[in-house]
Amino acid sequence: MDAQDAPLADRRLIVTAGGTREPIDPVRYLGNRSSGRMANAIAVAAILRGASVTLITTVAAPPDPRIEVIRVDTAEEMDSAVRSALPGAAVLMMVAAVADYRAAAIAPRKLKKGHALRLDLVPTVDILRGLAGDPIRDGVVVVGFAAETDDAGANARRKLREKHLDLIVLNDVSRAEIGMGSEDNEVSVFDSTGLVMHISRRSKALVAAGLLDLVTARLPAVRVSPPR
Repeated sequence: MDAQDAPLADRRLIVTAGGTREPIDPVRYLGNRSSGRMANAIAVAAILRGASVTLITTVAAPPDPRIEVIRVDTAEEMDSAVRSALPGAAVLMMVAAVADYRAAAIAPRKLKKGHALRLDLVPTVDILRGLAGDPIRDGVVVVGFAAETDDAGANARRKLREKHLDLIVLNDVSRAEIGMGSEDNEVSVFDSTGLVMHISRRSKALVAAGLLDLVTARLPAVRVSPPR
């Protein structure tokens, strides 16, 4: 395989997958509907393009021994894994649906049914916001994903600005045929200048290929960090 056939040779990609699981008690957790299919498709597509891939996931990973898999459950665990993996990486694709809240206190024993249950919730760590301005992400193309139902474009562009992302991928999950867990996807990609790509509905494998085309084209401009 030559460089043209392996455009991501000698590059390492970090991909996060699935929805985080924030425990309530030893058997229950707060979570979401993310299946990890989009992230898994990106991981496989990147391997086929010659990249080395670290997949940080809460769900089942593709059965490909070339993919380094790091298993996590909570937002805090994912944040720690991302930070540990970042040195030397070329790209971070934050596909995972990280829970926004966790229980303020985790019950040490299973909560019994029979009474109304009230949970006090506190925000989870915001992984991408925490990386904004941190030297650990220098030279890394950082791609966020936004699963939105209302004011989708405006919300995605706000996240792009607030988290200092290079790209953000918008998925309108209000549409059942491209929502979480579906076989297909349709996305719009924004950078600081506005919309840079729209990928119409197709399989997640083909969406992954389109996204990696865009990311690969942007790598040379950020490959070398300025001298310190």
